[in-house]
This record gives sequence, C-alpha cells and structure tokens, in this order.
Amino acid sequence: MVKTLEMEFRNETGKSVVLRMLEPKDDITLAEVHAVMQNIIAKNIFSTTSGDLVQVVEARILSNDSLVLA
Repeated sequence: MVKTLEMEFRNETGKSVVLRMLEPKDDITLAEVHAVMQNIIAKNIFSTTSGDLVQVVEARILSNDSLVLA
C-alpha cells in the first residue's frame, strides 16, 4: 500500500495549492503536519505563479493499493 500526505494551501489569489509527500511516517500527527505547514508559509519556502502561500486549508493521508498484472 502506498501512502501519500497531501497538504493543501491557499495562495494570495485564493487558488488551491497541494503539496504531496510520499510515504509519511506511520505515526505522524496533525500537530506535526500543521507545524510544518505553518513553517512553509512563514518562511515562504515555495512560490507559485499565482502568489505566495498564505493559508493552511487541509492535510490528509491517502492510501492506494495497486496490483501489477504481468
């Protein structure tokens, strides 16, 4: 099973921006993710063509199973 952490932000123009991280640690907490997201905004780590990230919207972990048929 592949897990993906998605961190959703709003930028200056109100558009949604999603950053994805593969295989987050199993015991990750909302507090840890929220702290990282706030740090990303405070340090202006990522830029977008529509402006800086200015607001935390949501964090979610997605699970995906796949079966390779050879």
